[in-house]
Amino acid sequence: MDPLNRSLCPIATTLDLLGDKWSLVIVRDLLTGKTRYGDFLESPEGISTNILANRLRRLEEAGLVEKRAYQHNPVRHEYRLTDRGRGLHPVLQEICRWANHHFPDTWVPPEPFMRPVSK
Repeated sequence: MDPLNRSLCPIATTLDLLGDKWSLVIVRDLLTGKTRYGDFLESPEGISTNILANRLRRLEEAGLVEKRAYQHNPVRHEYRLTDRGRGLHPVLQEICRWANHHFPDTWVPPEPFMRPVSK
């Protein structure tokens, strides 16, 4: 068992990786086309730079995100979801449906985000 996981329960394992208040927001942003550090900082939730750097690193280490240099002097990176990361799209869609149903004041996601995900 991975020492970072509490158990082999699939819910606990997922929460150990994504259960903080920022990781799924970053995945949401990646799914909606954000790729650069500054893009994430512009999101309405107001993530701090040190938390953003930490979460991007954790998501990369877990194989959900890959980092690529788009500029070399100074080095700057862009981030993209891997297949594993894109697999979270239907999960986030269901979370949105649940929240919109039970908390009617929440934003309704844009239609392109809610389209069925092809496999």
